[in-house]
Amino acid sequence: MTTAVAAPFRFFSLQVVRTRPLGPSLVRVSFAGDDLQHFHSNGCDQSLSLFIPAEGQTEPHVPIELGDGWWQAWRELPDDVRAVMRSYTLRALRRGPDEIDIDFVLHGVEPDAATPAGPASRWAAQATAGDRVLLLGPAVADNRAIRFRPADDTDLVLVWGDETAVPAVSAIVESLPAGTRAKVWLEVQHAEDIQDLATEADAEVTWFVRDQQAGDGTEGSPMALGAIRDAQLPPAERPCVWIAGESSCVKQLRRHFVGERRIDRRSVTFVGYWRQGMTEEQLRAAE
Repeated sequence: MTTAVAAPFRFFSLQVVRTRPLGPSLVRVSFAGDDLQHFHSNGCDQSLSLFIPAEGQTEPHVPIELGDGWWQAWRELPDDVRAVMRSYTLRALRRGPDEIDIDFVLHGVEPDAATPAGPASRWAAQATAGDRVLLLGPAVADNRAIRFRPADDTDLVLVWGDETAVPAVSAIVESLPAGTRAKVWLEVQHAEDIQDLATEADAEVTWFVRDQQAGDGTEGSPMALGAIRDAQLPPAERPCVWIAGESSCVKQLRRHFVGERRIDRRSVTFVGYWRQGMTEEQLRAAE
């Protein structure tokens, strides 16, 4: 098991270079900028903080010149000026030229959506080349915002995620070496959101589509819960579990793997990327 260093994080000034839809609910935005030469990450689920312009603004306003005091100064900016901060996972980092990809979930951007889109979804749906953002990310490749850290002797990888975790899960599956046994369960809104995941591992990937299972299961529960409970897992001495997505679903699955499967809790990584009915600002305040 490796140990993350308390790596320094810094701001990166970036601009959009291209966008590509991945399905009705997902869009990939590619960013570039001279600062990216100082961006380093060797993790599959690298967490990032993205700052986008407030409504009506063309640039994200974050008082980074204040050094460690930027956070409080940013919070004190007027609502119509303060940049919107959202947490995302790095999908890809490329060199020559330096670029990164971030995949955005588009909640509520359709005209008849029951719940209006949030500021990040609206921004991503309309993003064009040249749009400016700020990114708070790592300057050291091995850092504390990387959570997928399987032990060297891991003999089975178990992964669950909803659409917010698809980028991280995709990177995890792609990174698994040949011969690695893995079972992966992913949940998305539409069948068109399903992606082909290339891997050399012995991986079984099962997708669950919310549109096709309306009314099934229990409200607030992962669609995959029944399938995961019924799954016949191969014998393993050192399994590694990684689950991320909506907080209540993550908690239920952690209870299953630790309580029902009796997997050592130290081998179970769980991350609540979001919480049903709460914005990121509300979630941050509650924490």
